Amino acid sequence: MVIRGRKCVVKDLIFSMNATMPVFFVMVIGYVFRRYGILSEDFAAKLNRFVFKVALPVNLFHQLCTVDIAKAWDTSYVLFCAVATLISIGIGLLCSLPVKDQGERGEFIQGAYRSSSSLLGMVYIENIYGNSPMGPLMMIGSVPLYNIMAVIILTLTSEARKADETLSKKLKDSLVGIAKNPIILGILAGMVWALLRIPMPTMADKTIGYIGGTASSLGLLSLGAMVDLKAIRGKLFPIFGATFLKLVGFAAIFLPMAVALGYRRDRLVALVIMLGSASTMAGFVMARNMGHKGNLSSAVIMLSTLLSSVTLTFWIYILRIKGFI
Repeated sequence: MVIRGRKCVVKDLIFSMNATMPVFFVMVIGYVFRRYGILSEDFAAKLNRFVFKVALPVNLFHQLCTVDIAKAWDTSYVLFCAVATLISIGIGLLCSLPVKDQGERGEFIQGAYRSSSSLLGMVYIENIYGNSPMGPLMMIGSVPLYNIMAVIILTLTSEARKADETLSKKLKDSLVGIAKNPIILGILAGMVWALLRIPMPTMADKTIGYIGGTASSLGLLSLGAMVDLKAIRGKLFPIFGATFLKLVGFAAIFLPMAVALGYRRDRLVALVIMLGSASTMAGFVMARNMGHKGNLSSAVIMLSTLLSSVTLTFWIYILRIKGFI
């Protein structure tokens, strides 16, 4: 039994590293390209805007537009994802209070709660269970809130905002930002398309897939190219604090609740990804496009991506030996 357990640990570690380490490596490649002049700062910034305004929204639309939402719908599960997300945001807000810089406080909160669910969620679930509707359901319960709350938080803490702006003005800007946010529009369009069951022509599906498929690679390259290692020196508390919450803290709080509620197999794996996967690259893209420097965001994404191969393996292994997945 001991030998078999060790083999499972190694297998799970390799499985997790295959899903997470390529993400980290592409960011490192982007950083190297920037250092050697292959990617300029201006080009990386334009690449970042393209991902935010086009590639990511198209990618999210493409993931949701073909899901049979009516057939897969589970109200209690979606509500659990939504409530866990909102509580996580509240915990992140409280933990961010010691961070003195207002802009970094917003990036801390977003980095702590916002997961790579759309990038990694389906990979893990499909690798373990094949096709499953639980990934899209988890995203419906969490991803819209990720983006809506990110717009509000980043707007209220933006360094580009005037210090004398009233709270009502900032809230108004937040609402306008939500209404115009390309990522949110992509999610809503995908959900409407799926609910109306509009057929997707093969040529259109492939075209959308090609464009949306550039989101991860181009976004990660631009993230790595825009990393400023000097700017994150002396900021170990917010970097490690946000990373700990993202990979360990929230999973330790909510996974026992999910088990107690009877969630098993693909439902539980989807929650592991939502609660314990690395901070998403989309957070850096959004921070940069909403008046933030993005240095703290990029550091949290890189560190959480590097460590998630270990922490995700830990969560998956614990749930497996308990017979829950």
